[in-house]
Amino acid sequence: MKKAQIKKSVSALAMAAVIAVSLFGYGCGTKSTSAGVSGDFTGTAKGMGGDVTVTLTLEDGKITDCIAEGKDETPGIGTLALEQLPAQIAETGSIAVDGVSTATITSDAIKEAAAAALTAAGLNADDYKIEVKADETKAEDSTVDADVVIVGAGGAGMTAAITAAGEGKSVVILESQPMVGGNSVRATGGMNAGKTVYQDENEFGESAGVEKTLKTAAEKYADNETITALAKTVSEQWAAYQANPTGYFDSVELMELDTMIGGKGINDPALVETLCANSADAIDWLDEHGITLHNVSSFGGASVKRIHRPVNDEGKVVSVGSYMIPLLEENCKKAGVQILLNTTANEILTDANGAAVGVKATGSTGETVTINAKAVVLTTGGFGANLDMVVKYKPELKGFMTTNAAGIQGQGIEMAEAIGAATVDMDQIQIHPTVEANTAALITEGLRGDGAVLINAEGKRFIDEVGTRDVVSAAEIAQTGSYSWLVVDQAMADNSSVIQGYIKKGYTVTGATYEELGKAMGVDEAALAETMNNWNGYVEAKNDPDFGRTSFANPLNTAPYYAIKVTAGVHHTMGGLKINPNTEVLNENGEVIPGLFAAGEVTGGVHGANRLGGNAVADFTVFGRIAGAAASDYAA
Repeated sequence: MKKAQIKKSVSALAMAAVIAVSLFGYGCGTKSTSAGVSGDFTGTAKGMGGDVTVTLTLEDGKITDCIAEGKDETPGIGTLALEQLPAQIAETGSIAVDGVSTATITSDAIKEAAAAALTAAGLNADDYKIEVKADETKAEDSTVDADVVIVGAGGAGMTAAITAAGEGKSVVILESQPMVGGNSVRATGGMNAGKTVYQDENEFGESAGVEKTLKTAAEKYADNETITALAKTVSEQWAAYQANPTGYFDSVELMELDTMIGGKGINDPALVETLCANSADAIDWLDEHGITLHNVSSFGGASVKRIHRPVNDEGKVVSVGSYMIPLLEENCKKAGVQILLNTTANEILTDANGAAVGVKATGSTGETVTINAKAVVLTTGGFGANLDMVVKYKPELKGFMTTNAAGIQGQGIEMAEAIGAATVDMDQIQIHPTVEANTAALITEGLRGDGAVLINAEGKRFIDEVGTRDVVSAAEIAQTGSYSWLVVDQAMADNSSVIQGYIKKGYTVTGATYEELGKAMGVDEAALAETMNNWNGYVEAKNDPDFGRTSFANPLNTAPYYAIKVTAGVHHTMGGLKINPNTEVLNENGEVIPGLFAAGEVTGGVHGANRLGGNAVADFTVFGRIAGAAASDYAA
């Protein structure tokens, strides 16, 4: 159970807070009716993942201590609110403190639970809703010297930092948000890796997937030299495997082929080769750092089972981002990496020769923070949360919701462009087909890989659910109302803590029969029952005559049944800074900008026109490691 308990120690934020006039017109401080009330009082409210409980300690009606618990809140997001808000409440005596901007639901739950605790004490909670204003005193400007400065504390940034620190370099990470993680902490699926020992633990049953990919390569990409060459190699590998079927069939070249076809052939082949050739080793590197991704499954756009996922102590699959990010942060701290939160980089410093030699940033109080460094690594993510920038490059996405974290604003791209960096594929913006329709929460593609189906407003399937995201999204948008329902059964829920989390969060409707589920969904009950019964038959026969799906798991025939209403949302920007396989940023002439490196979603060229699910984690791990090593070499 997550617990954050604060005694009389004062946090930096709380020290800067002063009590101002009550927002609710009750004046300063607490009412005299609160005098004499002492003891511990508890209240509960609904958080992001389940119940959040707050226990307040009162002494003569004053709040002197605060404990917040919420075992189902999202690690790295909601847990940040559980860690920070109790300190502020205990220090200020107010339950109207500012919440964590990236964890609004959990923050609100903490404050609601605190109000309930005061009510349980027989007090008027409004008396404690006292406005708390931060001290606006500007901190002094500061300068830090380091071997390597990294901008962005997501997966790529922390992976690069761990790698550079492991080379003996002093490393500073700047992060604009009050928490690490960026988009990476929101990743739900897993990490693609080609030809690992963990794939060999699975029985191979994906012949149809391999054949389908080779057919697609021949029929649609015969004029693409890279795809044609990869298909020839894979055909030879496939024939050899069929002659002697030992272990699980996959190869680096098949992963490259899937990635190139998924990206519609416009990917940079050298970057794709780098991604895939280093993916299996990256799984081992994560292992060495206490990050275990050994559960292998299917994912959209992959010919075979290739996505590697974490499981909890009960063996149930968990979200990869909220699992990895706290562990990467822990490794950074162990390695002595300095992480400056609430510090927004806005300029890359260069010397007389145009080489990157540091970063200028703005701290939380408006102070200037200058980092002088021998190498600069940009890992700021893409621009999926900057909807104006999204519409600039792809006007048809105006009005779409986004799954992106607040800090994904494109600053890294703009800073690099200011010193001459080139960009590529900026108009290639991916929408994800399974975004929870009411909250914009990302619903993992892994559910479809594990056997879930998509149902439209008429109660029918309409697409191969494990097709590439662009194809599935386009099909979904074409349906009545531009939404669909993702359907799973109890057997899937029993094996997935992710699904259990969706149920707890209230995302699902349910039914004991297909007809009851249809009624809860608001679709034709008989049509849904017919669709589900037909689908279960297709699974048994391993043949989908309707849409040609080749990835099958188990029939969805274990009651009760659950459905989540989903729609498409802006998810990933494939375009970004132009880099070479050594993660060096290039200028418009294709020349290396000395001292400047980039990795992760801030870069372009890796994914082409469409990113495959599971390739983002591979991207930030593989290229994060390369960037950390390359920056270290440069800074030597």
